Amino acid sequence: MNFRVKALAISSLILCAVPQALAQQHETLTPAGDVPVVVLAALDKITTQLSTIEIRQNQTVRFGTLDITLRYCRKNPPEEPPENVAFLEITDVGHNHQSRKVFSGWMFSSSPALSPLEHPVYDVWVKDCKTVSGPELTDRQ
Repeated sequence: MNFRVKALAISSLILCAVPQALAQQHETLTPAGDVPVVVLAALDKITTQLSTIEIRQNQTVRFGTLDITLRYCRKNPPEEPPENVAFLEITDVGHNHQSRKVFSGWMFSSSPALSPLEHPVYDVWVKDCKTVSGPELTDRQ
């Protein structure tokens, strides 16, 4: 079995177990009223513009022709190895407004190549997860 197949098999096993375990732990760690927020780095490969985007849970933000929605985000506590994990759904609206889902899955800040967005124009990766209080969040692009 080659390395790529082994890595995919291991990541599949991890990704199947992660969502429920994280959701259960998240319920006990997040104070009431706090909302998870992912901090993403987004690169437009054509213009070489690098942007930082903050997205609240279940919010959708546009970057270029991409609509990026955060479904879940979690950061390891300080006593554990550093890791931020986010479940993202990314749709390419395109210039002709014919939407197609280009990514739906988990991204890990420590291993961006494990589950990357594969797009000819854009790269998106997780930098951080945090929680915020209050109704407003400003997007930085």
